[in-house]
Amino acid sequence: MRAVVQRVKSARVTVAGEEVGLCGPGFLLLIAAGREDTEATAAKTADRIWGMRVFPDAEGRMNLNLRDYESAHAHDQSLPNILAVSNFTVYGDATQRRPSFTAAASYDEGQRLFELFVDELGKLGARVSTGVFGADMDVEIVNDGPVTLVVDC
Repeated sequence: MRAVVQRVKSARVTVAGEEVGLCGPGFLLLIAAGREDTEATAAKTADRIWGMRVFPDAEGRMNLNLRDYESAHAHDQSLPNILAVSNFTVYGDATQRRPSFTAAASYDEGQRLFELFVDELGKLGARVSTGVFGADMDVEIVNDGPVTLVVDC
């Protein structure tokens, strides 16, 4: 799987003008499954993202993962801390002027692995909100840092 991980102060996604997902301080994930991905890949990707140490510690160094950061700060625990948005275009090959998306998983397999990925994050302790798989979505973020990383598993 491939994810664009953005540390955010907040994020929200709307479909046809209606809010369908949001998060408070945490991560906005633009995520897609590739043709070779499996259930194990989804679990590994969730674990890698949940454990990423990109939040500031007491000295301001990026040294805390999301769970530890929330424990050290008074954040609203009722809000999701991750907004995961399916986005097959992160598998786009832009070596030509017209991008190719042949490395992305099929629609059905991509949806299955995305849902499994979200379930795995929940098992690890994340509070996850999502967009609508396959929908035309508007995503708004307040980036924090900015900190943006690409994760390939």
